[in-house]
Amino acid sequence: MAYEAFTEQSVVDHVRQLGLLEEGIAECEEIGDGNLNLVFRIRQGETSLIVKQALPYAKVVGESWPLTLDRSWIEQLALREFSKVVPQFVPDVLGSDRELAYTILEDLSSFEIVRTGFLKGESYPNLARHVGTFLGETLFATSDYANGPLVKKQIEKEYYNPELCDITEKLIFTDPYRDADSNQIEAALRLDVEQLWSDLALKIEVTKLKVGFVTKHEALLHGDLHTGSIFATRQETKIIDPEFAFYGPFGFDIGQIIAHLVFSTYAHPLKRFERFTEVLTVWETFEKTFRTRFTQAVEPFNTVGFVDELLPSILSDAIGYAGCELIRRTVGLAGVADLETLPDDIRIERKRHALELGTRLIKQRHQIQSIDQLIPVLSEVRA
Repeated sequence: MAYEAFTEQSVVDHVRQLGLLEEGIAECEEIGDGNLNLVFRIRQGETSLIVKQALPYAKVVGESWPLTLDRSWIEQLALREFSKVVPQFVPDVLGSDRELAYTILEDLSSFEIVRTGFLKGESYPNLARHVGTFLGETLFATSDYANGPLVKKQIEKEYYNPELCDITEKLIFTDPYRDADSNQIEAALRLDVEQLWSDLALKIEVTKLKVGFVTKHEALLHGDLHTGSIFATRQETKIIDPEFAFYGPFGFDIGQIIAHLVFSTYAHPLKRFERFTEVLTVWETFEKTFRTRFTQAVEPFNTVGFVDELLPSILSDAIGYAGCELIRRTVGLAGVADLETLPDDIRIERKRHALELGTRLIKQRHQIQSIDQLIPVLSEVRA
């Protein structure tokens, strides 16, 4: 069947043909608020499900920015791959179609988007531990260390995702460091950003991180792991939207979630201790999980002491990628509500700090030797 964007009526008709709905009236609404997709919620009696369909362009820009529909197929592949290891942390995939570029998922309406909850001052006691476990289990399970190079390379080729990677490479590692059309720079920050552009030492370090992003095919990444791509209750956590999934450096997803926990402190400074404790818990849980799984590593990777050399390099990468995310969400395309919803004077001050902190994390990532040394750096957030 040729691709055509669903309407609320056509998606119901299609899902009914698949046998997932009974005959009769079904309620449907388009609930997507993201940048790239249509999202429909369909309800009929006790049945409630989500249909996510990729659009052939970025909603945030329009049809002038075409995008591959293959990202939908990669997304459902990643969810299924993650489900093999940590089914408790991803939604159930109920169906998918490559030509029509959709995935049918369980409805998580009893959960809340973590960013939304954080903005309201909510807490999720299990979030950090769950995210750390998700990262430790999935990053190890999809790596050479779990599978051996031959099997891992066979898995990796399923996640060839050049167009989405190109977006990441430009929006995170390139455009924020030049006067690019995609940037969204407030006038009051212009001088700060121009100083960023003139900082050659910073740009060299960002280039090193970009090279790692491009060349380190270490594990299957979510690729866009932030508080807007996590649903949670006080008991459960579900990670969604891995359409940017690809094989990349271990530290990238870790750095992304660290940055967004920091962003949350800008909206709620009184939650700093809680958020920074979550940063600590994410890393410590990841490290413990990854180290435990490494005891099962295939030869020759299970050499005694090797994991003790590997983990600090992952932390260093994660710190650098966190810094890049702080900068790009402050001056680049697709800002975060944690900053954008603040009053003008406070917002500018918080954004200025995000640029300063991001720069420091990128430049000093090799000097920060442990997560205990990172927390004081993050804690220097001005009220």
